[in-house]
Formats: sequence, structure tokens, C-alpha cells
Amino acid sequence: MIVRKKKHILQMLFIWKGSVLKKIYPTLIAIFVFSWIVYFLHYWFPEVIIPLNIGAFALIGISLAIFLGFCNNAAYDRYWEGRKQWGSLVIHSRSLAFQIQNYIKESPDFTKEEKKEGIKLIIAFCYVLNKQLRTKYDFETVKQYLKEDVYQEMLTKRFKPAFLLHELTKWLAEQHRAGRVDSITLARIDQNVDQLSIVLGACERIVHTQIPFVYFIILHRTVYVYCFILPFGLIDLIVWTMPFFVTFVAYSFIALDAVVSEISEPFGEEENDLALDQMCANIEYSLSEISGIPVPVILVPDDNYMVS
Repeated sequence: MIVRKKKHILQMLFIWKGSVLKKIYPTLIAIFVFSWIVYFLHYWFPEVIIPLNIGAFALIGISLAIFLGFCNNAAYDRYWEGRKQWGSLVIHSRSLAFQIQNYIKESPDFTKEEKKEGIKLIIAFCYVLNKQLRTKYDFETVKQYLKEDVYQEMLTKRFKPAFLLHELTKWLAEQHRAGRVDSITLARIDQNVDQLSIVLGACERIVHTQIPFVYFIILHRTVYVYCFILPFGLIDLIVWTMPFFVTFVAYSFIALDAVVSEISEPFGEEENDLALDQMCANIEYSLSEISGIPVPVILVPDDNYMVS
């Protein structure tokens, strides 16, 4: 995800990073060239290149804009739902860390160092959830936060974040059996664990319940057919300026089509997807400060820094 301060209006016209233009410019060039071909063929062979009624394009354009708006709303709902769930993860992971640090009693055989095991399980859960959502299998980041036997057992599991929540719940139950936390307080702590489980389930729902593929097919076909036949509707109205106008219209439709495809998968690693790595780093940093774990190095994004 691009983290960038708002630029001057003129600078916004020429920003490249974070724009979908880098994905669609070959198509725009093809449409621009095709429009010039239509223009010259109509000039040389007017009886062959027959202009179309522009009124039909107005009707199709309105329908296309409505359909693009629908698809954009559906895609953004998925993006915003993902952002809300990860915001909830930040909130409840911190609350859980506060409770572990302050509600679980210490004793000569259970010091602050032993408390850190529960905090480390929370940090590991966040990183492993990130990896699972992005179908990555490099878990070296979390190895430092897990006991070796827990880490090796986690590698054998298919649903690794769920396994770590199970380990966290088991760890809390052990503290209850040892008399370090009473039943009422444990119930309050369990509420935050339940919220982590809800976040896990919601994120899995977003990943596994896609926008029906047929919508993307209809949208993609309609946008491209419309843009390639538009020169025939404008050739007699704006003559030699037609290729420039057609390319601009194509940019507006094709760019929005590309944005819909990008944000419909909010947990990806494209420039406009959610900054999961940065959020995990923030959770790791804040929980480390709370519990006294050595604070990791965290990068602060500048105007042109990309986090994912």
C-alpha cells in the first residue's frame, strides 16, 4: 500500500507510483493507435468506415458507468471490511496484552518473563495470519516468538493462525489452573481471544468468498468493446481530436476496471492493497513495549515509501 502525503494538484497529475496507469498504458496506446487508424481510413475510404450514431454510445456509457459503480462498491466493501478487521486486530491484541500484563498474578515461579510467552503468541498470530492471507510459507519471522516444539507443530498444521489461538487459549487455561487468574477475569480475557478468532474468520471469509467471476467477465468485455468501437461514433463529430478524446474516455473506464480488480483482493501485495506488513510491525512494536520484549526496528514511511 502506498503511504503518501497529499500532493499539490499539479503533482497529482504526474504521480506514477500507486497509479494503475503502469498496468493499463499498453492498452491505452493500442486504443490511441487504433483510433488514428480509424481516422485515416475514414478520411481515405469514407464509404468503408461508416460512422455510428453517437446516441447509442451515450446510452451504453450510462449503463456502463452504473455497472462500474456497482462493481467498484462491491470491491471497496471487501477492502473496507478487511481494513476494519485488521483495525480490530490491533485494538484487541493490545487489550489482550494489557490484561495479560496486569491481571495475571506473578509469583517466584512465574515472573514477568513467563508472561511474555502469552504476548509472543499474540504477535506470532498476527504475523502468521498475514502469511496465510497472502499464501506465503516463510515463517522465520515468527520463529523467535514461539517455543521450538510449538513452532515445529505449527508447521504441520493447515490452519496455522487457528492453531496459535488454540495455544494461546491453552496457555491462559494453564494460568487459571495455577491460580494466577480468577474465573471472572479469565472470562474477560477470553472476550479478546474470541475477538481475535472473529477477525480470523472474517479475513478467511473475505479471501474465500470472492466477487462472482462473471461480474469481472461482463465488466471487462463491455469496457473494452465500448472503448474500441467509440472511435466510430466520434469520427464525424470531433475529427482529428477524436483519438485524444477516445483515449481519455478509455483511461477513465479501463483505470476503474483495473482499480476494481486490485482492491477486490485487499490482502494482496499490490500498491493499493492493505499494508498488512506495516500493521503487523506496529502490533509487534506496541506489544513489545507493553511487555518489555526487545523492541524491533520499525521503518517510518516517508512521502514515497511503499508498505505492504
